[in-house]
Amino acid sequence: MGNPNSQLETTDTNDSTSFLSILITTFSTIFLAELADKTQLATLILSAQSGRPLIIFIGAALALITTSLLGVLIGRWIANNLPRQRFTVLSGVIMLGLGTYLVTQGFIDFMQK
Repeated sequence: MGNPNSQLETTDTNDSTSFLSILITTFSTIFLAELADKTQLATLILSAQSGRPLIIFIGAALALITTSLLGVLIGRWIANNLPRQRFTVLSGVIMLGLGTYLVTQGFIDFMQK
């Protein structure tokens, strides 16, 4: 018989790898999505106008934490209440709709200039 602790060690290793993988994926996805978006630009402008970058940083960080918490809580509710396939299709349709809207708006803005 094998060592009973070896299975526990394998599980712990898989959990820590999974944790680290999810953490890195989440950080890099959100970090790249937030670069040069409206929130970052608003934070930049508020910091420049107020001359109080630490207070602006704290306010912006709290706002981002709060919106992230809402996203996690709503995502958890969706995961518990909608079948995965239906959610996947629904989120795909929403993303396609948003993409179409943004491309249309960009095209309209381009044509007006």
